[in-house]
Amino acid sequence: MTSIDRARARRGEATLRLAILFSVLGYLLLPMLAMFEFSTRGPGGQRTLAAWAEIGTNPDLLGAIILQLELAALTVLLALALLVPTMILVRLKRPGLNRVLEFICLLPLTVPAIVLVVGLGPVYGLVGRFVSESPLTLTFIYVILVLPYNYRAIASGLDTLDLVTLSEAARVFGSSWNGVIWRIVVPNIRGALLAAALISVALVLGEFTISSLLSFETLQVIINEIGKRNASVAVAVSLAALCFAFMLLFILSFAGQRPEAREIPEKEE
Repeated sequence: MTSIDRARARRGEATLRLAILFSVLGYLLLPMLAMFEFSTRGPGGQRTLAAWAEIGTNPDLLGAIILQLELAALTVLLALALLVPTMILVRLKRPGLNRVLEFICLLPLTVPAIVLVVGLGPVYGLVGRFVSESPLTLTFIYVILVLPYNYRAIASGLDTLDLVTLSEAARVFGSSWNGVIWRIVVPNIRGALLAAALISVALVLGEFTISSLLSFETLQVIINEIGKRNASVAVAVSLAALCFAFMLLFILSFAGQRPEAREIPEKEE
């Protein structure tokens, strides 16, 4: 292949990449632009931001937003605190149980949300009677929902490491198992942990079925109720939630990168 042919091939690949990029951007942005256009419609064909202004003035909506963010944070912390040490220790000490752990973590994918609610409804009735009726108790069922996605994200990060060598080297230098997990392994799978956290936040922000059937007034439930009275506000809140998720994804693309190693200057003779 001549240099001219190679240059044409590179230009063709670049054109194809740009076409795919713009197609994806159009697929994502056009519905969002349509949502923004609908949420800013006013009487007489005028444009107004009244629907967006109501997001900051509606007390029920503000309370639901704060509650949903609290649920997202608690879900991320509890899911990672359960999965990360368990997956690391199973791979290091009981590798034969890795398939069993994978089966347990992926099992919620096969159970529809409505079936999960029917099964856990009596349990939540007891929790509300003897422990607390706070909507924050939804954290436990949300952890079950995000379990498969978090497992796959963390597993992909662990697959890139030689856990045995890292753990043995750390133990030789006197590190405890907690030190191996939190000081050696976790910093090396930071990108996978951030991906798992993002998936958890996106799932919690968009969850409706379980909270509605259990009669908890979360963000999606409030949006559904507002949509029956004022569709523009409901669309504005939904668009804001989408923008928040995209912002998290943008931050993740930078936070997950490791800092570049600095070159040690050579000593002058």
